[in-house]
Amino acid sequence: MDVSPPNVPSHSYQVAAYITAYEDAEALNACIAAIRIQSYPVRQTVVVDNSHQPLPLSPEHASDESLLVWLQPENIGIAGGLELALEWAHQQHYDFLWTFDQDSVPAPDCLELLLKAYAERTQAGHEIGIVAPRAIDARTGETVKPSLFLGDRFRGFQPPDPTLPYECDAPITSGSLVWLKAAEKIPPPNPDLFIDGIDLDYGLRLRKAGFHHWVIPAALMQHRFGTPLQVQLFGKKKALQLYSPLRYYYICRNQTYLELHHSEGWQRLTCSLRRIKYLLLTLGTILIFDSLKLKKMTACLIGTYHGFSGQLGKTWQ
Repeated sequence: MDVSPPNVPSHSYQVAAYITAYEDAEALNACIAAIRIQSYPVRQTVVVDNSHQPLPLSPEHASDESLLVWLQPENIGIAGGLELALEWAHQQHYDFLWTFDQDSVPAPDCLELLLKAYAERTQAGHEIGIVAPRAIDARTGETVKPSLFLGDRFRGFQPPDPTLPYECDAPITSGSLVWLKAAEKIPPPNPDLFIDGIDLDYGLRLRKAGFHHWVIPAALMQHRFGTPLQVQLFGKKKALQLYSPLRYYYICRNQTYLELHHSEGWQRLTCSLRRIKYLLLTLGTILIFDSLKLKKMTACLIGTYHGFSGQLGKTWQ
């Protein structure tokens, strides 16, 4: 039986989904439920549960034979979970792996629109690595920006016309529909990055291998991103994202490392200067607006130092 919805090519793409879970059963169950009701069917969903104790599933999810839960109480992070899921999806001969953080909820037609966009761009001669939805911060209503690499830094950007599909170097991990034939051409996500910057590194490496990434604004996904704080700066309202000390450490460390790693020649100098500027601005933001000031500022300082020195892995205690 042909299960393809309208507007998707008649041959059925085989799609599996993947979710990284950690200590939030409510968010995990909401994400699973949103995947289950997609207008284009997801064949199987894999959850890597990094929680100390297994997260409880709702009764309908617990009895779902298409749902696989892999317990990893030692916490292998987003990168480690993605590595396992990509290998499994390849062995199961899937066409796509649809990747999620637990705190995301795709609209019911999200996958259908992503597959339609993939088919259209493939027919136009593009080699596609990832197609991604428009991710909307559920707390602020703002679009979570994908990234471009500008030679010495990653920068989130807004296209001239945000209603039309557009290219980027690195969509966010959550909601990304990864074409597994493209994934075979590069090494898997780096597990030493643990929980931050995996999308920046993996997306850019796929781009350097010749693949294109498209964001499809009509495909919508709600996503929780940090802890936003609404402030008034120079007469304008701005949402600042605040994080735990652990997240501040990995953000400063991994982004420093990745930007320096992907920069070349004299751009390594401008990259270093920009990372120091980012550190100072982040310290100032914490000092003025955040709590646990000393612990978070220390995390930023150590993370930046480790990023410059290339000390990766699960190192923050």
